[in-house]
Amino acid sequence: MQQQPIGFPVDKWSPPPRPSADVMAGRLCRLEPLAAELHSADLFAASQLDPEDRNWTYLPYGPFATPADYHTWVDSVAGARDPMFFAIIDLATGRAVGVASYLRIKPQQGSIEVGHIHLSPLLQRTPTATEAMYLMMKLAFDLGYRRYEWKCDALNAVSRKAALRLGLSFEGIFRQATVYKQRNRDTAWYAAIDQEWPELEKAFTFWLNPSNFDPAGHQRVSLSSLTAGILKSAS
Repeated sequence: MQQQPIGFPVDKWSPPPRPSADVMAGRLCRLEPLAAELHSADLFAASQLDPEDRNWTYLPYGPFATPADYHTWVDSVAGARDPMFFAIIDLATGRAVGVASYLRIKPQQGSIEVGHIHLSPLLQRTPTATEAMYLMMKLAFDLGYRRYEWKCDALNAVSRKAALRLGLSFEGIFRQATVYKQRNRDTAWYAAIDQEWPELEKAFTFWLNPSNFDPAGHQRVSLSSLTAGILKSAS
């Protein structure tokens, strides 16, 4: 009988625990469980720095017209196990300036996704934002997950560029994957796997080191250049 190809053995791997709601702390930020009373006022105020509401375009909810509306939404998602929402706190100001979550948490398959990412203008294009994404990826792989996913609307060029910069490889597009805000969404898939994590962690550690920034705060070496060689083809 002709032998059929099969996947490589993973007999020494066991399903990891679900992530806890513990604080993730870095040099520039900390991520703590999202709570309406603690975070909604700061987050709503920070979102108002985006007057055209462009940051809400590709999310299935928002924008929110009033602080009360935003508070109600935060209260509705805070404390859930999946998605598990975190507030991103800028340690320089002590204020909540962004939100991100773990979702589609599947310990038995060893996969976990990062999503519901909403970074206010106070956080966008900053080392603090990159550190927040690094902390979430690090925890997932440290727990023993084999696969870390990032999915977005295929038309969301900013999110797609960010995924590649962070070292998540493009894996394809699921056409007509869902409907949100009364419109179609083709979903672009990106992921990093545990075999890539050691090199990715080296890239993040190098890039986030203060020595990688000049006195004006400009990067000396881009993260994209450090992760480019780790990216895999979608073929």
